[in-house]
Amino acid sequence: MSQLSYVAVLVFVLLGSGWLEVVLRTRVYARWRRLLLSVVPVMAVFIVWDLYAIASGHWDFDPERTTGVVFPGGLPLDEVLFFAIVPVAGVLTLEAVRSVKRWEIGDEPPGSVQDGVRTEDPDEERP
Repeated sequence: MSQLSYVAVLVFVLLGSGWLEVVLRTRVYARWRRLLLSVVPVMAVFIVWDLYAIASGHWDFDPERTTGVVFPGGLPLDEVLFFAIVPVAGVLTLEAVRSVKRWEIGDEPPGSVQDGVRTEDPDEERP
């Protein structure tokens, strides 16, 4: 059962942030290209960093705490999932705060924000 420890933490992170997409209508998954542009570079940097650290002997992963699926270089699947799930949770959280506070971030349609406050519902149909 301890082999699912890392996955259990990731499930907890998903449950802790996933509801924001539905309840606050953050539309993070609907804008999947934008999400990928945010997450993939982060994943790439940290995967390379981890592979370097593993190869250099700086750290390793306890096989009793991970699923046992290991990629070349000694990188466990659990760690790769971590590099995907945690940034997605961060984006969901940012978009949730932005939705509640009605903050402008710069990608809104022209005329939908006035003095930093959203004046239109982003889900509403535009004429």
